[in-house]
Amino acid sequence: MTQKSVCVFCGSRPGNDPAYLADAQAIGRGLADNNWRLVYGAGDVGLMGAVARAAQDAGAPTFGVIPEHLVKWEVGKTDLTQYIVTETMHERKKVMFMNCDAVVVLPGGAGSLDELFEVLTWRQLGLHQKPVILLNTNGYWDPLVQLLQHIVDSDFAEASLLDYFVSVPDAAAALKVLQPALS
Repeated sequence: MTQKSVCVFCGSRPGNDPAYLADAQAIGRGLADNNWRLVYGAGDVGLMGAVARAAQDAGAPTFGVIPEHLVKWEVGKTDLTQYIVTETMHERKKVMFMNCDAVVVLPGGAGSLDELFEVLTWRQLGLHQKPVILLNTNGYWDPLVQLLQHIVDSDFAEASLLDYFVSVPDAAAALKVLQPALS
């Protein structure tokens, strides 16, 4: 049996709610507890760094992918099990996605939204069937879920768009959704 990998998209900043950091750390530990590899953006700042440090501290293998232009800004975390530097953001997303079995999206900004919408679009086009989980810490993603419902209600997407992700309230729920999907 090959080791399963979970791609985590999340902020390069910690946000203003301590629960964001707590969930990031819980996801990192949970990946290790389930013998899953962390695949993420290779930064050592914000929620990205928190997920990676928690995963490493708990013994999970880590696979980080960062574009050259962000190595200094996101403080490329070179002590990962695997550390890859790409030329572009697009290449980063592709490498991360190709090396995972599921995606978890923690709170984040425009970059996290870009990553989420790319994997949702790929799913809509039938390019993958990987689970996508929105970790909706303290309702962070509620406006996004409402927007996606509005898109469907306005007939710019089929209702199936809403089936391409699962919104969960915390890290424990995310891990519970991942367990049967990755077994």
